[in-house]
Amino acid sequence: MKTCDAGWRTWQHGARLAVFLAVLAASGSATICAHAATRCPVGAGGGEALAKIDGEARLTWIDAHLSATAHRARVWTWGWGIGIVAATLGNLAPLPFVAKGDRIDWYVGAGTTIVGIVPLLIAPLDVVDDARRLHLRVAEESSSDNVCRLLADAEQSLVRDAKNQSDGQRWWLHVGNVLLNTGVGLFLGLGYHHWGAGAWNAFGGSAIGEAIILTQPTGTMGDLRRYRTGELDVP
Repeated sequence: MKTCDAGWRTWQHGARLAVFLAVLAASGSATICAHAATRCPVGAGGGEALAKIDGEARLTWIDAHLSATAHRARVWTWGWGIGIVAATLGNLAPLPFVAKGDRIDWYVGAGTTIVGIVPLLIAPLDVVDDARRLHLRVAEESSSDNVCRLLADAEQSLVRDAKNQSDGQRWWLHVGNVLLNTGVGLFLGLGYHHWGAGAWNAFGGSAIGEAIILTQPTGTMGDLRRYRTGELDVP
């Protein structure tokens, strides 16, 4: 009789354990399915491959890539800004030791150099503010109900920042840079007959201007192309 009772208790314990494991497995499966079912409308010109990727994964990808480009943009802005200020001071420092007739060369050099910092200050790359704003929103609004809304805003930022970076590489910026510095050179040459200083300002200023344009971060342009094709390298 005792043997039968012990067997019955063993069977009951096994049954309870089986039920518990079954409920646990079902709960885990439901969680996985719910996570996998986070499907959001496709924006930014994406295709079918992008539509198959989880919305939260897409949002995380955009957040990470905009943040990375924003960091490079800040380094670019501050790097060139500090360099331009240093170059301007370098043009002004020798003035007490330069003949009055030659000081115009150094004044013009300082003036045209400091002009280069203006676009960096008044028109920084859009990705700097967009990345910071998106990252804060993602951190604050962690609910899965907000994923699609946040993703739509993130996709708009991705497109806008890519266009902004593309605009910073337009051909007319290169032409404008060369024309401005050539004009400075002609001003010194024709106006003061300082052709050597004029040539130095024209070629040196053009080279620096081209370096600023060509080193501008453009990572979001490539990110947008990858995003549209769904090449996100996400699980």
